[in-house]
Amino acid sequence: MKNILVAIDFEEETQELINKALEFAQKLGSKIWLLHIEAMSPDFVGYEAGPQYIRDNRAEVLRKEHQLIQKFAEQLKAKNVDAEGLLVQGTTTATILKESTKLNIDLVIIGHHKHSTLYKIFVDDVDSEIISNSKVPVLIIPL
Repeated sequence: MKNILVAIDFEEETQELINKALEFAQKLGSKIWLLHIEAMSPDFVGYEAGPQYIRDNRAEVLRKEHQLIQKFAEQLKAKNVDAEGLLVQGTTTATILKESTKLNIDLVIIGHHKHSTLYKIFVDDVDSEIISNSKVPVLIIPL
């Protein structure tokens, strides 16, 4: 198992998810690919992005997220694990599946947040979609 993809969302449990991936990577000699998926920009989906201050704010958010994911990758490297951080725009499920193929991933690790039934009715169940469509094993860590 050479490549592990870890989908992170910068919630408070992110470090817990990264630590679990670290355990696997150290035991298997794997590289960790940290992936954060950012919503697509309005311009990409055919909408005006709005005034300049909105674009500036969005750019600042992306800059901070990029720095944070790089910080997590550096922490892993300090523990002698090869790691890379990726910040990609797209839809969650499609992006995880696409990056898994592109990077020759052997294992996908995602966190599972418990949600109410009402939440699940209105929001896609990402966990189920990834499990159903992934061509590689998926490890779900309860958070």
